Amino acid sequence: MIYLDYSATTKTDDQVLDTFIEINKNYFGNPNSLHKLGTISKKLIDLSTKQIADILHIKEKEIIYTSGATESNNTAIFGVIENYKMRGKQIITTSLEHSSIIEPLLYLEKKGYKISYLKLDKYGRIDLEDLKNKLSDDTVLVTISSVNSEMGVKQDLNQIKEVLKEYPKVIFHSDITQSIGKEKIDLESVDLASFSAQKFYGLKGVGVLIKKENIELAPLIKGGKSTTIYRSGTPSTALIASTAKALRLAYENLEKKQNHVRQLNEFLISELSKIDGVCINSNKYCIPHIINISILNIKSETMLHALESNEIYVSTKTACSKNNSYSQVLYEITKNKEIASSSIRISLSHLTTKEELIEFISILKKEIVSLSLIRK
Repeated sequence: MIYLDYSATTKTDDQVLDTFIEINKNYFGNPNSLHKLGTISKKLIDLSTKQIADILHIKEKEIIYTSGATESNNTAIFGVIENYKMRGKQIITTSLEHSSIIEPLLYLEKKGYKISYLKLDKYGRIDLEDLKNKLSDDTVLVTISSVNSEMGVKQDLNQIKEVLKEYPKVIFHSDITQSIGKEKIDLESVDLASFSAQKFYGLKGVGVLIKKENIELAPLIKGGKSTTIYRSGTPSTALIASTAKALRLAYENLEKKQNHVRQLNEFLISELSKIDGVCINSNKYCIPHIINISILNIKSETMLHALESNEIYVSTKTACSKNNSYSQVLYEITKNKEIASSSIRISLSHLTTKEELIEFISILKKEIVSLSLIRK
């Protein structure tokens, strides 16, 4: 098996899984309980929270645990809108956002909010002048992901924050799901940030919303004591501790991991560039972990299943996106429906080997020839 879909999800690290199992076996007390089993569990959660805060250079009280990035994004958006509803009716975003951003915004649009989409350059980067022009006294929230999940386009959060300084009441949220664990990220630039543990070899079902201490949110889930007032429910000691473990492991030897992925990226792009009919969509502003290509005249899903038959796993677009016949993200940037309907996403990891990529290239070439003959 050759797994090239790390941006969709990662396999849980064995050490992380061991932590999860050990805590479930030995520290199963409700952390909200006052007896010994509960207080021990609470101490483990507090220790884990401190570890996450130290790694990300934030305060412990700024961490809210959720079920994943989707809940974190929804909590950020609806929490801001409800708490600051008197500030305005405009939300600024991009057409490159994950569906857990776009769908809540479309819902709010039906409720009377104005959703403004920023212009993009040919690389998929936001137009900062357009951001300046769109900002107004009616703007309550700006939500822009740090890295797009389909192409890997990276936005400059620091530059965005500089523009927002002219409007200090505007709250800046970023979905950092595709950045976390892959690169160091400066969270000084944002008021709110979302991520999920499953993207850095943690478990599914747990995520984090970082909320700076000067920001208030109306909770999305109400009822019952938890680690904060912003998200009710019994905290999962094992999931939280395993997230701290996964994050710590992700940032160990980070530079070495980044160099490995960068070398794989350069090799793969070089080899893909030699294949007739392959168009490389990712560019110099994309993180090396994501390579988006289009294989002209072959539909995305057709190629996905052809590779799958060889036990090679890639994506056509973000796993949570709507079931459209083409990638809306690619179309927004390229304005070319052929490119958008034939795109596949290859996502790399420090676990990926060059030998795997050599085999992938070999099989890809064969499948292109085979599928092209079928079309004829």
